[in-house]
Amino acid sequence: MRDSSIRRPPIEPSPLPDFCSLPVLFALLVIGALTATVVWLAADNGRGWRGYCVCMLFVDWLMLVIGVALCKLRPLLRRLPGHAPYIGAWLLILLLATGASMLAHWLNDALFLELMHTDTAVFVRDSMLIAALLGAAVLRYFYVLAQWQARLEAVTRAQVDALQARIRPHFLFNSMNTVAALVRLDPAAAERTIEDLSELFRAALGQHDSRDGTLGEELALIERYLAIEQLRLGERLHVRRELDALPATFSLPRLLLQPLVENAVRHGIQPLREGGEVVLRGYRDGRGLIIEIDNPLPTAPGERGHGHGLDNVRQRVAYRYGPRAQVEAGPRDGRFVVRLQLPEDS
Repeated sequence: MRDSSIRRPPIEPSPLPDFCSLPVLFALLVIGALTATVVWLAADNGRGWRGYCVCMLFVDWLMLVIGVALCKLRPLLRRLPGHAPYIGAWLLILLLATGASMLAHWLNDALFLELMHTDTAVFVRDSMLIAALLGAAVLRYFYVLAQWQARLEAVTRAQVDALQARIRPHFLFNSMNTVAALVRLDPAAAERTIEDLSELFRAALGQHDSRDGTLGEELALIERYLAIEQLRLGERLHVRRELDALPATFSLPRLLLQPLVENAVRHGIQPLREGGEVVLRGYRDGRGLIIEIDNPLPTAPGERGHGHGLDNVRQRVAYRYGPRAQVEAGPRDGRFVVRLQLPEDS
């Protein structure tokens, strides 16, 4: 039997940023533009606007070359141990800056641009010093950013694990009573109920190799839960499903929807003597997937929850999908509706 207390080892952060990503390339271009501007604003540079424009073009071109080179060589640099990837990236920046400086000075002399008034050795030396200092500062920034993101991911994962552990299995007691009653009357139904409970608690305990499941797996889990509640509530529980338009392979945190269905049954069906209908609805719109869980509102005040289940879902959705996802809940036309909006390209 697998020990559920064993935690997965944390995923180590990448030793280098993804230089192929647009935000990193944009950051390099902005840093190059700021450097060219600071150099141009220095006193007695004597270059004017023409020199500034040429310098800006040269620096941005150099930053683009450095970014592309680091992007292509990143798989090789990542194989180096410890902090060697950053040292290798820094040496590559120096090499490219040196070559580009020599090329720029040669073009200045060959085309008689008269933008540089120093000899080649001095210009290359100064360019190397600027590249060394700037490259070290930029790589240090990326290193600190990677460490911060790794810590944030660890904290976020710990929070998600804590939220996962708080999913309440309060229906266990009612379900076990149902199983006890079925053992003599309908052993086959009792066996199916035990299997359904096993799947529910396997999901609740997080005994899976991946952090996310799929929408199809979550809906199958909900069906197991509803089968247990159907045995307990009988004809008082009716379920209408309008989920045909949803993709079964959509990535979804495990046990995200089941607590909402559980709340719908507990607070919407169980207090009503005549029972009622739970509606599971899903469709696509221009911004992603819309999933709604709809249950009747009891006319008489019943047992009120503390809202932990809904808060749990809100936080897990925010961690997993970011600010584009939304969770709304409240009364609508005499019923209580929970509406999830999840982006498909997350």
